[in-house]
Amino acid sequence: MKKLLCAVALAFAAIPAAFATPPATFTEAKVVAKQKIYLDQGNSAMGELYCGCKWTWVGKSGGRADLKSCGYETRKLQTRAERTEWEHIVPAWTFGHQRQCWQNGGREQCVDTDPTFRSMEADLFNLYPSVGEVNGDRSNFNYGMVSGGAPQYGQCATKIDFQQKTAEPRDEVKGLVARTTFYMFDRYKLSMSRQQQQVLMAWDKQHPVTAWEKQRDQRIAAIMGHNNPFVTGERKWALGYTPQGAAAVPTTAVKETAKPTLASTAASGAVVGNRNSHVYHLASGCPGYSQVSQKNQVAFGSEAEALAAGYRKAGNCK
Repeated sequence: MKKLLCAVALAFAAIPAAFATPPATFTEAKVVAKQKIYLDQGNSAMGELYCGCKWTWVGKSGGRADLKSCGYETRKLQTRAERTEWEHIVPAWTFGHQRQCWQNGGREQCVDTDPTFRSMEADLFNLYPSVGEVNGDRSNFNYGMVSGGAPQYGQCATKIDFQQKTAEPRDEVKGLVARTTFYMFDRYKLSMSRQQQQVLMAWDKQHPVTAWEKQRDQRIAAIMGHNNPFVTGERKWALGYTPQGAAAVPTTAVKETAKPTLASTAASGAVVGNRNSHVYHLASGCPGYSQVSQKNQVAFGSEAEALAAGYRKAGNCK
């Protein structure tokens, strides 16, 4: 056990300091979330979001769920059940539908044209590893109470009502998902139904902030530049609450929506990545540096940062 803890500590220490800035894309967010927030949580008592299953990491940001560790029984999709996926606690569909870009062309249009949507999609507070099958079954359903019915996933307590399009997570995370939802709707000025507010307010009261939730909040704050005020107690959601937006949060977090330009990155000697190909280019010696379109640019402070985020150097660089 001592060796394992030392290994985890070394792994955290090895993460580049440049990661102390918000990720610009969902792809980057998954890598950062693994390395800086959940790296040591695969064998924790809390487990993944919906069933408390333990998992092992696979690849840059994926994982394989230990179904026996939580008494999970596959409902339908065995392959998907065996892997962990990154769940948006507030679904992209939910916050996307409140953006004009979604009306103009769906999620792809939002990713291409809307910096605020990209910030929401990559917001680390809203991400959590989960059993893939339950993640898929939850889809874009709101959280709520699901009555009756036999267990759907063995000993896993999360329940999905496909007819009512409602998902009820296990008790251990009800408070966490409530406070995360409050954060997302508050920070990005989203509109929440009265019924949804009432359910989440009840969960917030019934399931207080845990030691792990506080630690998770601190880890994320070190990257995002701000805490979740509904975890720290700075804010409290009440029926009819008026979202305050990102402007009310310390200015260290404002740069999360900033979009890099070739001029600014060249001036700073940084590296430009292509969010589609996951290839990065240097200002000197890489012919493709000036050819990355504005909407696909991702700025990195160094090659080490680009590599850590899962990017590879362009093959035609000298």
